[in-house]
Amino acid sequence: MKQYTIVLLGALILSGVVGFAQTSPASIIEDFKPSAVNQPGQEYPKVNSQGYARFQILAPDAKSVVISLGLGGAKGGTVLIKEQDGYWRGTTAGSLDEGFHYYHLTIDGGIFNDPGALNFYGSTRWESGIEIPAHDQDFYALKDVPHGNLQQIFFPSKSTNTSRRAFVYTPPDYHKDKTSKYPVLYLQHGWGEDETAWSNQGRVNLIMDNLIARGKIKPFIIVMTYGMTNEVKYGGLASFRIEPFQTVLVEELIPYVDLNFRTLSNQSNRAMAGLSMGGMETHSITVNKPNVFSHYALLSGGIYKPEEIKDKSKIKLIFISCGSRERPESVQAAVKTLKDAGYNAVSYISENTAHEFLTWRRSFKELAPLLFKD
Repeated sequence: MKQYTIVLLGALILSGVVGFAQTSPASIIEDFKPSAVNQPGQEYPKVNSQGYARFQILAPDAKSVVISLGLGGAKGGTVLIKEQDGYWRGTTAGSLDEGFHYYHLTIDGGIFNDPGALNFYGSTRWESGIEIPAHDQDFYALKDVPHGNLQQIFFPSKSTNTSRRAFVYTPPDYHKDKTSKYPVLYLQHGWGEDETAWSNQGRVNLIMDNLIARGKIKPFIIVMTYGMTNEVKYGGLASFRIEPFQTVLVEELIPYVDLNFRTLSNQSNRAMAGLSMGGMETHSITVNKPNVFSHYALLSGGIYKPEEIKDKSKIKLIFISCGSRERPESVQAAVKTLKDAGYNAVSYISENTAHEFLTWRRSFKELAPLLFKD
């Protein structure tokens, strides 16, 4: 990927844009409920049916409390007002996009997490999270269906001289049927996140459980690992080199997974996908290693061009997606070019979302049924 493309991608990742649909305060509906990702028993933050968020922070000696929503605190924040009981309270100026958002508190210039909310690793730190109910949230809801297993593993990495962590999702029947082997998807997170992102923020295991229960997909294993082999700080993605992580993934993690799990360990049953920076990694590695993966997916993570691909016969699927508030015309044009060149290419545009997890949850829901078709 060219340098200017990486810089643009980094800017998109860091912006963490959170959309606001402006509504006059008089029209706010007072049906606020605790966010679905609050700490147990915590009433705040709250969200209402319009997508407004309301916050309450106890800081009696503070001089200023601001809620900064989005990676890096996009949109300037929501200023809370101190009341006589020592609590600071306030409501967002507009309704938020549906889905998951990071946020933090700025109290007298210091950055803190909200004690009422669960924490999620994003923006290179543990951030508070808030969930705005989506009209289509049923596909990633926790339901009374058979559940797969999400386990933490550690695998040896000689190239980095350490043991590295990954999370592995195995389908519900994996531990019942001791003979069946499964295809594998290697699924990468975005910049500033880690290997917990797809399960914690993305709810990928619940999406899989629900799709399998409905008979919509061929069950497969998912492997999620940390996509960085060096510390890349804000503005430094242009200097990111794929080769060290490519070694970790292809030469260390994949052999470990094939040895320790019942996998179909050939190229035709192996896929790679990633969101944002993970899409950048997916693009580079799949182009560099055409004998390793047969299914490619970029979720808000760039595009493929036919001339980049060395051997068309080795590719079963190219999936490219983004939110409608990103650059959908670029995705659609790229997929048309790939189709015209004879590739099995599919585009997906998530309506009314930007560079955010509802885009990627929806994208995964569309991608999963397309993987590993006979």
